[in-house]
This record gives sequence, structure tokens and C-alpha cells, in this order.
Amino acid sequence: MSTVSDNHGTSKALDKIKWLFVFILVVFVIWGNFYFAGPNSVYQPNVVVRIIGVILVAVLALLLAITTQKGKSLISFAKESRMELRKVVWPTRKEAIQTTLLIAVITIVVGLCLWGLDTFFFWAISKLTVLGH
Repeated sequence: MSTVSDNHGTSKALDKIKWLFVFILVVFVIWGNFYFAGPNSVYQPNVVVRIIGVILVAVLALLLAITTQKGKSLISFAKESRMELRKVVWPTRKEAIQTTLLIAVITIVVGLCLWGLDTFFFWAISKLTVLGH
């Protein structure tokens, strides 16, 4: 029984170390990108080399993050979301156009009704107050 809890504790400690390395890699990428891009930099690599370096270190950080428990749960969530997305029944082109036109017509009608009410209330209030004479 204690080996299970020890294993879980070791896994948590290992995850914390992995997240620390991910954080260090991200900080290194940000620092390196700004340092080597500056006009006062001693070594100014080609922009393509900088971009490739940023991408490689970012991918390394991402791969390291995926190996943690949170990363594995994120991958599982993404897979389940994709399966649910495949179950969605999308409307046909005709249904989408009809729904869009219906919403546009309703919006125009409601807008005209509100404009009419606004005009009526403005007229009524102007007749009741000093603006009406």
C-alpha cells in the first residue's frame, strides 16, 4: 500500500521538476530571442536561425510538458473533444442560409419597432415638457 503512495509522490515530484524545466526553457527562449535580436548584441544570427532556434526549444518545452500528468490529461481531453466534434450534426448550406436570412429579417423588424417606440416616446415627452411649445 505504501509503494502506491510513494509512487504517486515520486510522480508528483517528477512532474514539478519537469514543469520547472519547461519554465526555464520558455524563459530561455524569450531571453535569447530578445538578446540576439537587439542592436547591441555581440552575436546577431540570421533571422531564420533565430526562428528555428525558438521553434526547436519551444517544441522541446512542449514535449516535456506533455509528459507530465497535466499534459497527458490535456491530450486526453483534446482527443475526447475531437470525438465529440465528429458527432455534431452540421446544418446544410440551405439551412444555414435560411437561418441567417431569418435572423437578419427579425433584426431589421425589431430595430424598426424600437426606432418607432423611441420616436413616439420622444414626441410624447417633448409635448409634455417645454420642448413642445
